[in-house]
Amino acid sequence: MRDYKWGILAPGTIADRFARGLAVLPNAVPYAVGSRDIGRARAFAGKYGYEKAYGSYMELARDPDVDIIYVATPHPQHSEAAMLCLNHGKAVICEKPFAVNAKQALRMIECARTNKVFLMEGMWTRFLPAVRKAMELIAAGEIGNVRHISADFCFRAEVDPASRLFAPHMAGGSLLDVGVYNLSLCSMVFGTRPDRVQSHMYTGAAGVDETAAALLGYGEGRSAHVISSIRLNTAHEAAIYGEQGYIKLPSYWCGDTVLLSGKDGLREIKLPFEATGFQFEAMEVMACLEKGLAESPVMPLDETLAIVETMDKIRLDNHLRYPFEEENGV
Repeated sequence: MRDYKWGILAPGTIADRFARGLAVLPNAVPYAVGSRDIGRARAFAGKYGYEKAYGSYMELARDPDVDIIYVATPHPQHSEAAMLCLNHGKAVICEKPFAVNAKQALRMIECARTNKVFLMEGMWTRFLPAVRKAMELIAAGEIGNVRHISADFCFRAEVDPASRLFAPHMAGGSLLDVGVYNLSLCSMVFGTRPDRVQSHMYTGAAGVDETAAALLGYGEGRSAHVISSIRLNTAHEAAIYGEQGYIKLPSYWCGDTVLLSGKDGLREIKLPFEATGFQFEAMEVMACLEKGLAESPVMPLDETLAIVETMDKIRLDNHLRYPFEEENGV
């Protein structure tokens, strides 16, 4: 594999974790950082050894030597930032959630396909060794046909109007922040979108969903139950139940363990990894570019769009719109 020069767009907390993962990949060159604050760009570049620092996203997108850009802006800016990079011919990995709604997601996908440039949602969990192993076990028939999935991702945060988690104009709340992990896991395992969605959402005083739960139907007796919250703690466990056994993934969104209960009894499989784990999605991007692919077969764009559409349905069924959606129709 040849070397690829990486750019980081918006050097915040999640970009910090991504950069630490990227640092363990020999073919990933830390090249440029773009921020609306040149001071932050320089500080990030100095911390992680990036060669260039820019005081705008446009300068990063225009740099002819950048191969791939990781978009790590707050949720509502994902669409605009990603399309800026795509329109300048840069391969893009956009942090989850891919977009705040399906209209934005569709525009991003159309932009990538029109420009014939690589685009992928940064759903890093999907690329972790433990999750990949679970999918291999399912494909090998270790638990038989999958009939049900349960997944929870809930954590307790104190209500803070200054936090993006509790800010409607930042698309705050649990569904987009952590509920997307649950939905993406179900989509990956079942290989399709749900044909029935029944949901409940609690919107707190701040105007964002503090808790969102859904029962998903996938036809032929297959189902899933998912819950996300920013106001309570849960185990963060995913359980995949088949006709002949089950797989459990403790702390599944960042975990390194697969618990398999199948024909040979209960087995624990440990798959530890170095750094933050974000390196695996970066490896996927570079591997796809090596093959000349415009999207990832592990996280295809049509599937990403279907997941965003499911989140839209859950929100709209519970009468939750973000202020910018009402104002701008997006």
